[in-house]
Amino acid sequence: MHLAINGWFWDRPTTGSGQYLRHLVEGLESLAADLRISVVLPREGPDDDRGSGPSPPSSLTLTRTECPRTNFGKLFFEQIAFPRACADLRAGLAHVPYWAPPLRSPAPLVVTIHDVIPLILPQYRGGALQQLYTALVSATSRRAQSVLTDSEAARRDILARLDLAPGQVHAIPLAAADWYHPNPSDNDGAIRARYGLPDRYVLYLGGFDVRKNLNTVVAAYGRVGPTVGATCPLVIAGRLPDRDTSFTPDPRRIALEEHIDERLVHFSGFVKESDKPALYRGAVALLFPSLYEGFGLPPLEALACGTPVIGSDVASLPEVIGEGGVLVPPYDVGGMARALTRLITDRDYRIEMMRRALDQAARFSWDRTARATLRTYRDTLN
Repeated sequence: MHLAINGWFWDRPTTGSGQYLRHLVEGLESLAADLRISVVLPREGPDDDRGSGPSPPSSLTLTRTECPRTNFGKLFFEQIAFPRACADLRAGLAHVPYWAPPLRSPAPLVVTIHDVIPLILPQYRGGALQQLYTALVSATSRRAQSVLTDSEAARRDILARLDLAPGQVHAIPLAAADWYHPNPSDNDGAIRARYGLPDRYVLYLGGFDVRKNLNTVVAAYGRVGPTVGATCPLVIAGRLPDRDTSFTPDPRRIALEEHIDERLVHFSGFVKESDKPALYRGAVALLFPSLYEGFGLPPLEALACGTPVIGSDVASLPEVIGEGGVLVPPYDVGGMARALTRLITDRDYRIEMMRRALDQAARFSWDRTARATLRTYRDTLN
């Protein structure tokens, strides 16, 4: 089987789509001797060598095509350059690993739709051009022979919002990378010290758009902080919003409005991907009351590090968190505060939840993701 994969995010391994692409290709390459993989990716000019990194395995070919890294260039790559490359390569199967299938494909087409957030949450629909793009990829998705998504919840949403047959859409969960594990590394302490973190803390790690529901994180900790804050402050990790808007509310302003002592909330700033395991391992719990996730990698990464998660009971999060944490309604400030208090103060309970976290994380692996994807490839061709 000769597989051509859209590699727009190949050179961006710190993005969710980039991580998915890299881990999937690595897993596929180790599974099937009869599988040849061509990753088709853009370059801005003949001297562009971004993302070159280690040499790819012999069964993997990186094929670059001239294309500017602009919004129009991305559309051109998705709709014209990638299908043209599939034809030139004589690929037997094409896979677009994010929501951007071409209108026409010279090979049977598989597309991964991680979520349909623009169709569900009005705040994410964007302006006229973004809405036009969403309409385009919604329509072209119906041309795909198979659609992959990350959870049963996302599959239900796709079937509800797009005109696809149930047998056409397959839920294949993602996984945390191997470096997310509970065993402390020698430099964990140095990493946490670099971010100014205390010995014990509660963690939020993720984005700051309105869907992430930081209001509930801060409000819940506001109820807990006066009792435990001196020994277990709240750490909010990630690059803070450039502007405080309704779409990207600034958690510093939220903390002020909740009258939380500034000594009880620490803002770490941007966290390098390689530093995240140390932050998870040092946390008593991860708070993740997101309003919507197609999957939700941060909770799974925390679980893989043995850190219990207090998360929302909506969308895909119950599938990801399972018995490895506590699920509460996304706006249930009191419920989150009670769960957090117990994890902080009840040592035996926390030890039990750490065990459950690892058991839950063990249900996911990139090998399983790659095997399920390969089965879908073969079913699509058959």
